[in-house]
Amino acid sequence: MSIHQRALARACIRTIAAAALAASSAGAFAANLGFLNNTPITYMKQRDLQALNKAAQVALDSKKPGESLDWNNEGAGNPVPVNGTVTPHETFEADGMQCRKVTLVANAKGQTQTWTPTACKQADGKWKLRKQ
Repeated sequence: MSIHQRALARACIRTIAAAALAASSAGAFAANLGFLNNTPITYMKQRDLQALNKAAQVALDSKKPGESLDWNNEGAGNPVPVNGTVTPHETFEADGMQCRKVTLVANAKGQTQTWTPTACKQADGKWKLRKQ
């Protein structure tokens, strides 16, 4: 086998090995998210998330600490009904912005999922989740 053929064979083997590694990594990544199967977030579409965001904006602007606002995805076009609550907590200042912890609850197909991020009010008046 010539030097050129050996180099080509090694390059092919490296390419195949890299492709196999990438494929197995992608599978492992997807497998690591298996714990999310059948949770409300897996049933939520873009319009459901928009409904949740709209409810969160209203709740953060108008609800007292611990007071909940109900939300649902009615009219969002999703055949899976999703509903829940948005409950803002105490207001505090961070990085010169008004911020609040907020508890977001989503229910779908008998499962409940809860998140408690921090949202801060931006200069344009909209609330945005603060990076943790």
